[in-house]
Amino acid sequence: SAVLAIARTPRPRHPGDVPPPPAMVETPAMSEFVYVLRKLTKAYDNQIVLDGITLAFLPGAKIGVIGHNGSGKSTLLRIMSGEDSEFDGLAKPADGIRVGYVPQEPTLDESLDVRGNVELGVAEHRALLTEFDDLNMKLAEDLDADAMQKVMNRLEAVQNEIDAHDLWELDRKVEQAMHALATPPGDAAIKQLSGGEKRRVALAKTLLSEPDMLLLDEPTNHLDAD
Repeated sequence: SAVLAIARTPRPRHPGDVPPPPAMVETPAMSEFVYVLRKLTKAYDNQIVLDGITLAFLPGAKIGVIGHNGSGKSTLLRIMSGEDSEFDGLAKPADGIRVGYVPQEPTLDESLDVRGNVELGVAEHRALLTEFDDLNMKLAEDLDADAMQKVMNRLEAVQNEIDAHDLWELDRKVEQAMHALATPPGDAAIKQLSGGEKRRVALAKTLLSEPDMLLLDEPTNHLDAD
């Protein structure tokens, strides 16, 4: 069995925030790693599972971890994702790096349908679109000059974020992701899904959240591939 951890090049957060091309980087410094593990140790009931692991991910790195069942692969990813904080040593993403994680058995919200779960991955972006509409409605109110200027400034900032992430096409992006990953229909109930279908939904949700680093535990397991 295998665990795959993928670190992608962080996306610029602003139009002018473009990272230097790889050719300009000669010797990696600690600040250039997207994630660092240093002397990471984890034990269960005095049995050491991870023993002094030191590892660093460069932007764009693709790293596969292979080992026998029970060798600590899933434990490593849970620690890197932040789900497990009970360990010794250092496990830290770089400042501003967002980590996405799809476990072997993802937990989905059964009170929502498939589309509702996928939409959780774009909740922050949906909130921006909603705020944009609310701000435009605010402009129609009887505001004094200072209040009007505050609304205009915030509206400009929100629109810049929307433009930077191409959120005007958010519905299309969600539908494309669901189609590409062959998720069940959007109105399907989570309780009725197979393990592979749940993984497809979880993967779509995680990818749409645009993480800078993606951790996949048994990424091809139970995907019900044709």
